[in-house]
Amino acid sequence: MNIKPIRTKEDYENALKEIERLLDAEAGTPEEDKLEVLSILVDIYESEHYAIPLPDPIAAIEYHAERLKLSRKDLAEHIGSASCVSEILNRKRRLTMKMIRNLNTALDIPLDILTQDYELEGQKKEKNRGNLFGRELVKV
Repeated sequence: MNIKPIRTKEDYENALKEIERLLDAEAGTPEEDKLEVLSILVDIYESEHYAIPLPDPIAAIEYHAERLKLSRKDLAEHIGSASCVSEILNRKRRLTMKMIRNLNTALDIPLDILTQDYELEGQKKEKNRGNLFGRELVKV
């Protein structure tokens, strides 16, 4: 079967060509086995070298609300009051765990997207640095 790890872009391109050649492999044949193994190797290579970052949680909520044709009033059923929806969408307030669970269930937004950290309006990203004993944090 002669399959090797995909380490370079050239290896990757060769694997793609071989996959294309094997696409019509019959079930239960060594060619089908090779296609399956190469597909797994390509998937791993792509996830390491061409990873797509997760969308911002607020952008995801807005996208799914639009996709489902939900108004802000509709979102209030899952987030809280209308003012709470406004604060969340305008990045003045963070999502709570209850909101995250509700949005995950109702809008089918993956938890790994909703639980990401995101900036609030006017907030700058800051790195906290402390000493070995956790005393006195210095904002950088």
